[in-house]
Amino acid sequence: MRRPLSALLICLPALLPLAGCQEQTLYADLSERQANEVVAALREAGIEAQKLREEKAYAVQVQAADFPPAVRLLRAQGLPRESFDNLGQVFKREGFVSTPLEERARLLYALSQELSHTVASIDGVVAARVHLVVPEKHPLIDKPQPSAASIFIKHRPDADLALLAPKIRALVVNSVEGLPAEKVTVALFPASPAQLGPAAEAPVATQASALWPLSLGLAGLSLVGGAWLLRQRRSAATRQEPSAELALPTSAPGGTPHA
Repeated sequence: MRRPLSALLICLPALLPLAGCQEQTLYADLSERQANEVVAALREAGIEAQKLREEKAYAVQVQAADFPPAVRLLRAQGLPRESFDNLGQVFKREGFVSTPLEERARLLYALSQELSHTVASIDGVVAARVHLVVPEKHPLIDKPQPSAASIFIKHRPDADLALLAPKIRALVVNSVEGLPAEKVTVALFPASPAQLGPAAEAPVATQASALWPLSLGLAGLSLVGGAWLLRQRRSAATRQEPSAELALPTSAPGGTPHA
């Protein structure tokens, strides 16, 4: 009985800190590049994050106390970056024959995805979308209607993309046939700044609640240790009482003690 209890008392303090460490999956099904960008952004902000390899993708885990500030930080930075389809993926070979309407819709979608990916690659851009409107050519109309495009850009607050708006407009104009520059709208929207102040204080405020299992474990350890010591003392006292009684001398009926 003494050995198992002693082993428990020795191992329990080493296992108790694990009770306060609770990791939570922040994102899953990420590419390696997306996972690396997320982990780098979190660690630069002082939030510890781990990249885990899954079957065909990656996942990012953080401490449960860091989950809310991590979400706010990544939302402000537009991470993980969205994956866009390219022309090869949209027009991959299939066994079915597409109708002209389907081919046209797929072409517009592929162009929009390619342009959105290009604009999103500009430094300072958090998210980007390019919406194309290309009227179908009518055989009875000599002058076709012009195409149009709308470019949505969400950028970091510290990035001034107003100077790049003419270049972005020219990039889209030269990528779509029959698209005049005056029909292209570039809308810039600054992202909300990352609230790193409350995020940095959140782990400190939540550490007490996160470590309550450790406190309960230490209290339980104290109770178990105290009960074990009390039992050992009682057992020792019980063994010593008969020994003391046997050591006392006995007197003979005549008053002479026996040797």
